[in-house]
Amino acid sequence: MQENDFYLVDAFSASSFGGNPAVVCPLDAWLPDETLLRMAQQHNQSETAFFVCTKGGIELRWFTTLTEVNLCGHATLAAAYVLFHELDYPDSRLHFDTASGRLTVSREGDWMTLDFPACPTQAQTPPPEMLTALGLSHYV
Repeated sequence: MQENDFYLVDAFSASSFGGNPAVVCPLDAWLPDETLLRMAQQHNQSETAFFVCTKGGIELRWFTTLTEVNLCGHATLAAAYVLFHELDYPDSRLHFDTASGRLTVSREGDWMTLDFPACPTQAQTPPPEMLTALGLSHYV
């Protein structure tokens, strides 16, 4: 039986049982996707973050109990917390290579900041039914 360390981290909170929980699993190498999914199901949290440190950087992936997802902010911060506070990552900035591109987390004292990617937006026309349901006659 293979053993893997994991951490349950309460993101956005300084106390246990607060904030938004995520499981973080550091790995020596990537396991099959089915194994990652089964591990996420066993942990039974909204997201489980898996990372592998390579010569090229830190690769990060997220799984729900149903599938892999492209981005998860609180689990990214949870993974950064584990690297900074449990695994003694030496720098004040770390970079994750993810399906959504490169994500950077910076720390200053007890605070961490995630450089979250912005997605391009497009103007949309709301359906008339939505305007009616919201009690609006027009929109800007």
